[in-house]
Amino acid sequence: MEFHEKLQKLRKDRGLTQEELAAALFVSRTAVSKWESGRGYPGIDSLKEISKFFSVSIDELLSGEKLISIAENENRKNIQRTCGLMIGTADLLSLLMIFLPLYPMAVGGYVYSVNLFGHSEAVFGGTVHWVLFLLLAAAGAVKIILTLLKSEKGQKAATYCSLTLSILAVLFLAMTREAYAAALVFILLLVKAVLLFKYIKAERR
Repeated sequence: MEFHEKLQKLRKDRGLTQEELAAALFVSRTAVSKWESGRGYPGIDSLKEISKFFSVSIDELLSGEKLISIAENENRKNIQRTCGLMIGTADLLSLLMIFLPLYPMAVGGYVYSVNLFGHSEAVFGGTVHWVLFLLLAAAGAVKIILTLLKSEKGQKAATYCSLTLSILAVLFLAMTREAYAAALVFILLLVKAVLLFKYIKAERR
């Protein structure tokens, strides 16, 4: 007997509807329906709840091979989730570019390092800097929200947008000869590239 058949039998033996079982397991009715139709399997935590609720062992519900497959799939999703959150956090760190003294400004024959608020010599009065850094921070916030909502398509779009903005920021800062700022943005770009590589690697497992 397959897992979906076992779950359906256990539920009916208790005289429960899918809605009642879902409420007892703290999941949606759609999830229970999906499991009982054989279109998917619950995660490890949900399996533990099912095992506890019906007083059966997990081994009675699933074969060892299927259990390993579920655990690997859950581990892959956790890695992707962590990478997504870290990419978003790296983008939020772009806000530091506004407050850190990374920009050169010549005063009385001396060159001082100032933050963006005091960078009067910035191109277009610093407008491009502000736009780039605020867009990066916004992309980071969106990335974190979409990751928490588990929106895969949205996450990919936000990631590509983030990488594009970072590359533009590095090129712009290099062209304006703001070496410290360019170096920091480039480091954040490298961090995101490594995290994206890990995300893709986990996806292909």
